[in-house]
Amino acid sequence: MAARRPYVLLSAAMSVDGFLDDASPDRLLLSNPADFDRVDEERAGCDAILVGGNTLRRDNPRLLVNSAARRASRVAVGKPEHPLKVTLSASGTLDASLAFWHTGGAKLAYTTSAAAPGLRARLAPLAEVVDLGTGVDLGAVLDDLGTRGVERLMVEGGGSVHTQFLAQGLADELQLAIAPLLVGQAGAPRFAGPADYPGGPTRRMRLIEARTVGDVVLLRYAPKETSP
Repeated sequence: MAARRPYVLLSAAMSVDGFLDDASPDRLLLSNPADFDRVDEERAGCDAILVGGNTLRRDNPRLLVNSAARRASRVAVGKPEHPLKVTLSASGTLDASLAFWHTGGAKLAYTTSAAAPGLRARLAPLAEVVDLGTGVDLGAVLDDLGTRGVERLMVEGGGSVHTQFLAQGLADELQLAIAPLLVGQAGAPRFAGPADYPGGPTRRMRLIEARTVGDVVLLRYAPKETSP
């Protein structure tokens, strides 16, 4: 019997005009301390956190549970301090010096058959490299994570990865923290790009929750469910 795929939560902070960042070399902080703490709580409740290779190269994130109390609570119920960290890279061009590999616990890198040998050579013993064949298929990624006991997966970007999960109908929940600012720069990364989304522009997702967190607004949607 095949393992159940994890529950997939897409999480992003974005500007009012839909950007994840600006076009400058420095990271634009869209959230506030209260929302960063909310995201930390979400991370602590997940079995794995996934980001794309472009996000690793651009932002060099650590993707850790920052709260000592939340880490202790995970350990108390038999979980590792930090969720499994997962990335995707069809090209396999990921630098072994990135902070992602040197913080937290276990890491997985999904890639293609062509890129797997070189990536294994660079990352050993920092991460397990998983060969997915001719392409990095998200369904195959979810199937593999299910066999590893991952029940709840948090996807933290970037825009290309969010777009793929939504376009393929693989997201169970969408959490958007809307920051009160406008970016307006053509070269800045957006939350989602052009795609053939299920149902097209006339399909309305079901809103689960809307609330303020400091000066941002958190919107939670169920992408697979339509509004009544």
